[in-house]
Amino acid sequence: MAVVVKYVVERDGVERMTFTSKKEADAYDKMLDIAENLESLISAVDVPLSEQQVESLALQIAKQKEDFMQVLKGSVPSSEKAAKKSKAVKNDENVTELKTKEA
Repeated sequence: MAVVVKYVVERDGVERMTFTSKKEADAYDKMLDIAENLESLISAVDVPLSEQQVESLALQIAKQKEDFMQVLKGSVPSSEKAAKKSKAVKNDENVTELKTKEA
């Protein structure tokens, strides 16, 4: 028989997620804290959004906080840099493929 340790992240009496490591559980809990704080900030903005939209938007921003922080600092987020690089590589491959077919 094995003993399994599980870390459960709970909010308002609702089990949100279960993890096998404390570090992952703490990171997820922190992300939920950030999302909660963002909800109140977004709700204060004079843009007509439903409560569900505000919650979803806050959660997505919290999940991608590193990219948002880079954008707010005035630089291009690393995920966008990676996407551009991947697109450039694919374009290079397509050009090489076309040259090979033409030859």
